[in-house]
Amino acid sequence: MANNGRPGAMRKAKKGPSGGTGGLGRKALEGKGPTPKAEERPYHKAYKNKQLSERSAAKRGDTRDTRAAGGRGGTNVRGKVAEEVVTGRNSVVEALRAGIPAKALHIAVRIDMDDRVRESLKMAADRGLPVMETHKPELDRMTNEAVHQGLVLQIPPYEYADPTDLAAETIEAWKKGHIRNAPLFVALDGITDPRNLGAIIRSASAFSAHGVVVPERRAVGMTASAWKTSAGAAVRVPVARAGNLNNTLKTFKKMGIFVLGLDGDGDVSLPDIVLAKDPVCIVVGSEGKGLSRLVRENCDQIVSIPIDSAMESLNASMAVGISLYEISRQRSA
Repeated sequence: MANNGRPGAMRKAKKGPSGGTGGLGRKALEGKGPTPKAEERPYHKAYKNKQLSERSAAKRGDTRDTRAAGGRGGTNVRGKVAEEVVTGRNSVVEALRAGIPAKALHIAVRIDMDDRVRESLKMAADRGLPVMETHKPELDRMTNEAVHQGLVLQIPPYEYADPTDLAAETIEAWKKGHIRNAPLFVALDGITDPRNLGAIIRSASAFSAHGVVVPERRAVGMTASAWKTSAGAAVRVPVARAGNLNNTLKTFKKMGIFVLGLDGDGDVSLPDIVLAKDPVCIVVGSEGKGLSRLVRENCDQIVSIPIDSAMESLNASMAVGISLYEISRQRSA
């Protein structure tokens, strides 16, 4: 292309140095202040650990296991799990008969009286429980629209013990002679049926065990159904909740407690155990899956119960009851 004899025309086409910013780029050169702490940086591992820790603490403080046969738990608008309630006339009267701890009895305004309602009112009065007349919309809200038949029993959250503190206190009491037998605990691995938990607590009470340990996640908690199945034994045997069952078992071993896992393919048969008179924690898994791999690895010994070959396995609560009986028999011999 011709430049029409003007040299300046070609010079304008060349890219020269850019002009100044007039101070507009000064902010880009300024420092951003001190480096945030690791736990304040969203993509740092410490930040994620802090978030998990806070969530775990919030879960321990604000939530409870509210799943139960004959009972319901709700979630309020802030995301916290509400207190458990037992709904329905049959369930309420059975819960009161079993002596389950209760906070209040709610009865619908202008309820149709029958024998179950009268018995519930009498038992509530005998126990000094507050009886509140409540309108149906409020009962519907409390029960998450469950069929309540105008009768709702409010259950307070269970106060779990700390497994390490419970073990330490029991060991100290044993060493001082305040309790005769060595510490004896039962730990549950993957048990989700509250009736199994209730039956295990009942066996623990019958054979002088000092506590039951349940995991915090993916496991059953102390629900109304567990209370009822325990037949009042839950008042005498403390239940501890472990944030991590494997870590708890490791701590127990460091404290001198032998961890014995129950499994059909055991290292030793139940009658042949030699640790019965020592501090012991029996670990039982679910009937279908048994002990998890990590829990099994953390056991000092795997113990099997001799049964007929035609029977594949025992119910968890039955296996615990048999094991506790054998330990109790050996300790009294």
